[in-house]
Amino acid sequence: MKLMFASDIHGSYYYAQKTVEAYREEKAEKLILLGDILYHGPRNDLPKDYAPNKVIELLNGIKNEILCVRGNCDTEVDQMVLEFPVLADYAVIFVDGKTLYLTHGHKYNPNNLPPIKKGDYLVNGHTHILANEDMGDFTYLNPGSVSIPKGGNPHTYMIYENGEFKIKELK
Repeated sequence: MKLMFASDIHGSYYYAQKTVEAYREEKAEKLILLGDILYHGPRNDLPKDYAPNKVIELLNGIKNEILCVRGNCDTEVDQMVLEFPVLADYAVIFVDGKTLYLTHGHKYNPNNLPPIKKGDYLVNGHTHILANEDMGDFTYLNPGSVSIPKGGNPHTYMIYENGEFKIKELK
C-alpha cells in the first residue's frame, strides 16, 4: 500500500495544486491530510496564492481519495464547504501490521501522547517542522508543511510504501 501524508495547506492554492500533483505522480492510494486546510491562522502570514475557494474546489474534486483529521485552524464552517470529513480529532489506521495514530498535533503530540502502545506510530503536522524519530516506545512522524514550512525546512510531504516512511520535498 502506498499512502501520501501532507499537512498545513493553510488555504494556499499554489501549494494545494503542488500537493495534488505530487499525489498523482506518486500514484498513492490515499491522500492523508493532517489538518489546517483552508485558513492561515493568526500566527501565520498569508501563504503564496491564498485562495481558499480554489482549494475547496480542488480538494472536493478528489474527495473520495482523502482521509483528513482536524487542525487547530479547521472549523465547522470548513466542513460546510468541504465534501469529505474534516472534523475528526484523530484517526487510527492499520497498514502492513503497523498502527498509525493520525492527528494534527495541537492536542496529541510527543509531549501529550494519545493512547498508543509500544511500537505504534504517531503521525502529526501542526509544527510545520518535519520529523522521523524513534522515540523509544513509538515512532514520531511529521511530514512538515506543504505551504508554510518553519525552522528552515523546505516544503515537504511524506510517503509510506513498502514498510518505509520517506519525507520528500514538494516540487
